Amino acid sequence: MTEDRSQLINFVQKFLGTVKFGNDHVAKIMGYRGYQIRNVTISQVYYMEGLGHNLFSVGQFCDSDLEVAFRQHTCFIRNLEGVDLLTGSRGNNLYTLSLQDMMASSLICLLSKAS
Repeated sequence: MTEDRSQLINFVQKFLGTVKFGNDHVAKIMGYRGYQIRNVTISQVYYMEGLGHNLFSVGQFCDSDLEVAFRQHTCFIRNLEGVDLLTGSRGNNLYTLSLQDMMASSLICLLSKAS
């Protein structure tokens, strides 16, 4: 899920429903498309107005043949050759990834680890 529609490749504007978050906030899914990270495209990324952060599903990374690993203080997203595409750190039980090294814009992506 992203709030920045400009990061989506070939955006399709279409109301797809809503998502309810843990704090009971409800957001509308206003479209979707692929999200490019280097030479990897994550498909079916939803655009949500007012989200505030970019959220990626661990399942979407895995569906794109990427490895996701969580450690006590860090997380990694790697390709099949073992090359780190993204690394992140953990704070307040939330894994935060910075794409600043890979993209011109300063995006923040968040992953939460299911318990």
